This record gives sequence, C-alpha cells and structure tokens, in this order.
Amino acid sequence: MSPTGSLSLDNPALKTPAFARLPSWTKEKLSPLAIKKIQDVYDWVEQECIPREQIMKAQLEGPGNRWKTPSLMHELREKAKDRGLFNLFLPNHFVESPGLTNLEYSCCAEIMGRVYWAAQTMNCHAPETGNIELLAKYCSEEQKKKWLQPLLDGTAASAYSMTEPDVASSDATQIGIRMRREGDEYVIDGRKLYGNCLWNKELGFYILMGCSAPDNEDRWKRHTMIIVPCATPGITQVRNLTIMGYDHAPEGHGEYVYENVRVPAENVILGEGRAFEIAQGRLGPGRIHHCMRLVGQCERAYELALIRCRDPAKKPRGRFIGEFDSNIERIAQMRLELDQARLVVLNAADVMDTLGNKAGKRAIAQSKILVPRMATRIIDECMQLYGGQGLTQHTPLPEMWTYARFVRVADGPDAAHRHQVGREEMKTAEGFRQRHAEYLRRYRELAERYGEKVVSFDYGNLE
Repeated sequence: MSPTGSLSLDNPALKTPAFARLPSWTKEKLSPLAIKKIQDVYDWVEQECIPREQIMKAQLEGPGNRWKTPSLMHELREKAKDRGLFNLFLPNHFVESPGLTNLEYSCCAEIMGRVYWAAQTMNCHAPETGNIELLAKYCSEEQKKKWLQPLLDGTAASAYSMTEPDVASSDATQIGIRMRREGDEYVIDGRKLYGNCLWNKELGFYILMGCSAPDNEDRWKRHTMIIVPCATPGITQVRNLTIMGYDHAPEGHGEYVYENVRVPAENVILGEGRAFEIAQGRLGPGRIHHCMRLVGQCERAYELALIRCRDPAKKPRGRFIGEFDSNIERIAQMRLELDQARLVVLNAADVMDTLGNKAGKRAIAQSKILVPRMATRIIDECMQLYGGQGLTQHTPLPEMWTYARFVRVADGPDAAHRHQVGREEMKTAEGFRQRHAEYLRRYRELAERYGEKVVSFDYGNLE
C-alpha cells in the first residue's frame, strides 16, 4: 500500500486500459474501492453499453416510442444497480454516498462519456446528479424520504427548472417567474425554458427557482426553490426545444408556461428566499460532470479519427490519410489538447476534495471554460478527417459535437465564467505590484554596489 492508502503503482490492477490515460499522481490517490469501481465501470461501458448503441436508437424509433424511455434503458439500469454501479457521483461526505471522492469519480465519469447515455444506466446523468446532491444537502428528512430516496433508487426522475426566455438568466437575480404564498400553498405563474420534457411521462418533478419576494431590498433573498410535481395542474409544455436540430428524446428539453400552478408550501427547499444559498451549494461537482464526460467522449472521437487515418479503403493519391504531414500534426495536436483537458478536470476535482467546493470555484470555472471549447475543436477535426461522411449519421461525431457545444452554455456561458476568473485574478495585481517594487528596490541597491548606472523601466508605477 502507498502512504495514501491506495494500491502501489506497480500493482497489476492499475495496468489495464481503464487506467491507461490517468497521470501517476491521480493513480496514487485512488483507494482500493475506487480502483475496483473504475474497472467495473470500464467493463460495463465496453461490454454492455457500446455494443448496444444502435439497439437503443432503434427502440426509440418505433411508433409511439420517441418520448418513452426505451425498455433497454430500464434493463441496463437494473443490471447496473445490481452490480453496485449506481450513484457513484455522490461525494463521500454524504451519508448516501457509495464512497468515492470527486477525483475518483472523475475517472469513472470519463469512461461513462464514451457513450452519451451510459451515465444514465448508472444513475449518474444530468440533471439527476445535481438534483440528488441538492436534495441530499438541503432537504429535510421528510423531504428526503419523499423526493430524494426514489431518485437514489432509480424509481423516479427529476429535472431542474431555472432558465427563462424573457430575462438574461446568466444573471440569476433576474429570474422572474412569480411565486406567491396563499395559505399552505405557493401559486406559480410565468414561463420557463429547458427542464426535461413533460412528454416523457416518467418525469416526476421539477426543482424550480422562482421569485417569491420581488420587493425585497436584498436581491439575493428574493428567490425560492420549490419541488413541483409534473402532474400539477396548470403546467403546459409549449414545445420541445431542439438543440442544434436534435430533439434529444426521450428526455429532451422544453418550453413551459405555468398558470396558477398550486404547490404545497411543504415542498419549499430549505426556506423561502434561500434559493441563492442553495444554488451556490449546487455549483460544485455537478458543474464539471459534463466536463468529465466530455474527455471520454473526445477519446472515443479520437479513436475514430485514428481508425480513419489507417483505413486501407481510404487512400487518396495512394497514401493512408494518416500519412499526410498535416494529418499527423492534426492527430498530435488533438492528443496534446485531450491530455491537457484531462489534467484540468482532474485538478478541479482534486481541489474540491482537498480544499472544498468554494475554494475550488476557480478550478471549476477553468474546467467549464476550457474543456467544452477543447471538445468542439477536437471533434471538429475528427469530422474533417472523415470528410463529408463525418457530417452524417454514418458516425456519432455530429451528435458528439452538438453535445460539446451545448455544454458551453449548459451551466452558464463562457463569458460569465471568464468574468469570474478574471475578477479573481485582478485581486492579485496589488501583490504582484509590491513584489516587483521590491525587485526594483533591490536592483537599485545592487547597481549602487557594483557601480552601475540605474536604468529605468516603464512597465508600471512601482514607486
């Protein structure tokens, strides 16, 4: 055993393909439990998910099946649950957790990303991951029994309802759907975007963020989160929202109107006016789960590119596509960027484990900015290698690219995260100014000692 309690790096358990891309520092931090789970997830995705990709699609295409969860998904979820592969994402400080750290789960999530729906077979998919963590952290014991436990058991499904069409939702203080208290109920009126489709009748409830005190002088206390059962009268789905042309059935996204929707006051989470407290607590691991999976998705796209490069049926001017210098460099650049992205994500997960989610917000923002942009570039290059065929359903590349592009806005636009990182960096300027002023003072002392003329530098007022 190593000093951290994990297996030694020369242990055969770490020599399988499941661990091939992980840096040594990450392997050194893996517990025996994590090593087993990572290998189990790898075997599950390789043996159970990838071979069934086309079957899953076929089950969605049958008459009346488009907005029904395929029977294959239910079958796989039961098998994964029996194998102990459910809810792996929930960090080990929750009593409901299976025991993995954020770093350890990152290694699992990358493997899940190789198939778009693989995470769902293990109950590790969005929006359930964020919703489960939110409910586990902020709900009362009674609420946990009613709403959280069915999600953990995989017998219910939920969605998160925050974005709105009439305001700039990147500034969540502008969220305007109204919630007013009437006796033992809240009455909700307004419009929402996103949130999984009501057309899938397995969807059980939304966690909705609304404005309950619009006149409160403290704008951070105007909003409340409440659990809204999907069967509540007054909720209308206007239409499915396609993402770059894909409907993402059977979950999808929707546009909704709430008219006189009455919800029991006991469904409020944590308390009225505490939505931002909850939202900040939710912006932890769940915010980079997409990024973790994107690394795995890009690895699969990269593998397809390598296959194309060595396809004997595709030899323009008598040479393998991979023998042209431009494509050799293209493959190299993809490999470099993929490995960079993995390090960014693993670092963010490790910071959350060691310093906490709040301290890790900068690393989380870095992941959110860098990884989806990297993914769209890499998948785009892979499509280029396939030529016209790479834009069609002959490969999964167009769907991969669309998912990566969606993730760039799924948890807030790049600009919002860059702004956060930039503000934090600006706070460091004074410390650097003082350091460079000390360099200058010391330089003048040394120049006088050596009898040299002092040269002035004009890169900032350091006096």
